[in-house]
Amino acid sequence: MRDLVGYGGTWPDFRWPNGARLAVSVAVNFEEGAEQQVGDGDPRSEPMGEFMSVVAPGTRDMGQEQIFAYGMRAGLWRMLDGLDRHGITATFLMCGRAVERSPSLAAAIATRGHEAAVHGWLWRPHSDYASAEAEGRDLDRCMRVIRDACGATPRGFFCRGSESVWTRALLAERGFLYTSNAFDDDLPYRDPQHPSLLVLPYALDSNDSKFFHPNGFVRAQEMVEYVEDALETLLAEAEAGKPRLLNIGYHLRISGRPGRFPAMDRVLAHLASLGDRIWVARRDAIAEAFIAATR
Repeated sequence: MRDLVGYGGTWPDFRWPNGARLAVSVAVNFEEGAEQQVGDGDPRSEPMGEFMSVVAPGTRDMGQEQIFAYGMRAGLWRMLDGLDRHGITATFLMCGRAVERSPSLAAAIATRGHEAAVHGWLWRPHSDYASAEAEGRDLDRCMRVIRDACGATPRGFFCRGSESVWTRALLAERGFLYTSNAFDDDLPYRDPQHPSLLVLPYALDSNDSKFFHPNGFVRAQEMVEYVEDALETLLAEAEAGKPRLLNIGYHLRISGRPGRFPAMDRVLAHLASLGDRIWVARRDAIAEAFIAATR
């Protein structure tokens, strides 16, 4: 049953570990090589890129393959260096097939102190699965390749689109700390049906995927200003005593491009400039802090 009430305007009274009431999560999607491509044996190629694909369905789309490959070959390093430069740790949402194909890149991310979370085996909605067994098998192999490449078992989950009706039970069975397939709050919350699994909401508005949508961002500064507006709103609420969470999402092939990289670099600089007014942390750390503060 859908819950349209949530906290009902009565927010838990707590502070994040550094004393701030606003936590910020920077998430980077590591999915290139896991998108559907006919050249990889998939039935169709992903149509959404810099342009909507004009290649006939069922035909290999080498241009689209290359648009995605840019994220791994070039964008990743630009974005990792930006995170290092501003002293910010992020959560990388990793698709299993992407890690399997580029394990050295996943390992480099972990070496720099970033979290590796599960983003599905393929870059596809988990609502596509026809059975819990099929979904569970893909979850298991995704966990395995991430653990092998990054040296730690992933504890967080977020898939493209929507979870299936089985996803949360499968995650709870496997000991996951949190799921992020939720767009319905400014704070984490608990799902009564799966009490061991924290729901750590994500956001698609403060997200660079809007560069690929006609009603979204065009120039890098537009995303910077949007995130700054979100920060201004949530900081005012936080300083009035209401704890909050802001999610900011990036993609290697999108903000890794030179003309859009300032959408990340300027936001990271602004986050760093706010000091202890905010707490910027990996998603696993945010989940652990929320649980500790509200148990």
